[in-house]
Amino acid sequence: MHESPTNFLTSPEYVAQDADDHAAVARCLAGDPAAYEVIVQRHQRVLFTVAFRILGDYDAANDAVQNAFINAYRKLDTFDIRRRFFSWIYRILVNECLTDQRDRRLHEPLTPELATVGSPADLLEADERRRLVQAAILALPVEYRQVIVLRHFTELSYDEIADVVGVPAKTVKSRLYTARERLSRMLLGLDERR
Repeated sequence: MHESPTNFLTSPEYVAQDADDHAAVARCLAGDPAAYEVIVQRHQRVLFTVAFRILGDYDAANDAVQNAFINAYRKLDTFDIRRRFFSWIYRILVNECLTDQRDRRLHEPLTPELATVGSPADLLEADERRRLVQAAILALPVEYRQVIVLRHFTELSYDEIADVVGVPAKTVKSRLYTARERLSRMLLGLDERR
């Protein structure tokens, strides 16, 4: 159930969130830095999810999100009010993640949250499955990793992803298809070695 571009761009939730973001940016630029807290609270969770899925490390994801918010605040005067704030800060976040990856070539294993139900064997199997999926996602090139994370972990529509990433919706669909195919091959290959 995907929204058409017209419905997506004119949906009350989309328009209200953008209007709130734009108002907060305007208040910040007018000398009210406390207005930035509204933006941080609105976008922090989804940006952390994106950073965590890109980097695979809790602390690195936290640092990337904090740096993205700091850099966005410093550059608020360059924000184009005709665009979505989320798209703008998302690009800043991805740059932070890429910088982090360049700075630390080695990646540490993921420490996922444990499920609260099931036997120890079930928990171990679920933990192993999450670890394998995360490792496969991290092995994807960044342009494929981005669309997988935005679609499956932040549940954005194709049009929203296109806006965030800055490519046409057709390109998003193509990248998602390719990313899913690569993930399938990687995960099936991992399962066959067991």
